[in-house]
Amino acid sequence: MSNFWNALGNGITVVSDFICGYPLFFLLIGGGLFFLFYSRFTPLRRYGRAIQALRVKDDKADGQISSFEALTSAIAATVGMGNIAGVAIAISVGGAGAIFWMWISAIAGMATKFFEGTLAVMYKGKDSAGETQGGTMYMIMTGLGPKWKPLAVFFSIFGLIGTLCIMQSNQLTESVTSLFFTPEQNTLLLRFIIGVIITVIVAGVIIGGIKRISKVSTKLVPLMVGLYFILVLYIMIRHIGHVPGVFKDIIAGAFTPRGALGGGIGSIIMIALTGVRRAALVNEAGVGTASMMHGASKNNEPVREGLVAMIGPSIDSGLVCTLTAIAILIGSKIDPSIMPAGSGMSSMEGLKFAINAFNASIPMVGGYLLFIMVLMFAFSTMFSYSYYGQKCTGFLFGAHYSKYYNIFFLLMLIVSAMIPLKAAVSLIDTAYALMAFPTMFTLFMLAPKAKKEMKIYFAANKKKK
Repeated sequence: MSNFWNALGNGITVVSDFICGYPLFFLLIGGGLFFLFYSRFTPLRRYGRAIQALRVKDDKADGQISSFEALTSAIAATVGMGNIAGVAIAISVGGAGAIFWMWISAIAGMATKFFEGTLAVMYKGKDSAGETQGGTMYMIMTGLGPKWKPLAVFFSIFGLIGTLCIMQSNQLTESVTSLFFTPEQNTLLLRFIIGVIITVIVAGVIIGGIKRISKVSTKLVPLMVGLYFILVLYIMIRHIGHVPGVFKDIIAGAFTPRGALGGGIGSIIMIALTGVRRAALVNEAGVGTASMMHGASKNNEPVREGLVAMIGPSIDSGLVCTLTAIAILIGSKIDPSIMPAGSGMSSMEGLKFAINAFNASIPMVGGYLLFIMVLMFAFSTMFSYSYYGQKCTGFLFGAHYSKYYNIFFLLMLIVSAMIPLKAAVSLIDTAYALMAFPTMFTLFMLAPKAKKEMKIYFAANKKKK
């Protein structure tokens, strides 16, 4: 029997590695670049207007939260452990040059998020309780029509699985036990206690629904991003002599072959693939999660919501990932021995690499300061992900069943804290990736309507001036 489960687990991992590899990469990055050109570089040309759009409130519109609350809640989900461990892995595989390609991916992600946010408001729907809702499933039903319902169900099934926070709870527990306890102390009971603590904290927020999640996010996101910025700024000032070299390495490394990757043009392509793939997984553009959050906003101007939505990747993939990269690269210059040899690094190994880099930059306390940020990032993700799972549950089984999803979500936090779940994590990664295919298909199909709305919106605003 154990051989069966091992074979099943290995099979799931193989499928996950394939789907989360080149198919997902080309879908998200290729799609993002298409939307960037199709929108005539709106993310770059209209970023100032996007910031202005945050100040507009429309309390009379259908929805549960403001556009600013939708943005911070979406960022709360995307700014997670991947912004630290994922960046560390990208640097270990692709070198400093991978960060340049993360920036390119962030710009492409902004274009995708613009269409995602716009269409989420254009094509809202009603749940079984008569409440206005948004998200990929409602975009499909309202925008493409009821005949496409199987696609909406497909998205919701995998959304139900893909937004479980098994990896976040498991890795947070691993980081606590490795930092503060010896291997002998790392017992099942200890992990159970940590899992319960995580669950109690998360429950205190998510039981209040989207309104409490959004209220917490509006305070937590600016706080944690601000603190992280100050922490890395301190490292930069403390080691100012290394800063020019870091940026030089990022730019030069993006176009310089690496011997470890085979050299030549092929290695440059691998560096680019490493950077853009990591950024795409971090900012979630095109996955469909953002459409659920921005679809809940009180906004009768779809394009304005799209402008707000596109700010997200500039913060998570742009700002936060860059801060992590700068700190790691400075730490690696101070102590070159911390740079891992080879590739194939796990998320926990990536986190340890980042902690070592922070310790090199700020001896004794750097790793602990980073751990505080890890705590904030991990919890913020868990708060928002619970809402995504609720939305999928409500669509599949009816709105009155959504509350039961929270119980399942919280129980899984405890279970995942206690035991290794490699196959389960691979299953969730696969489900998460499969959310992107119906989302991107829907965005492609409805993009002309979003572009038409965009022209009307910008023309009307031009006349007001």
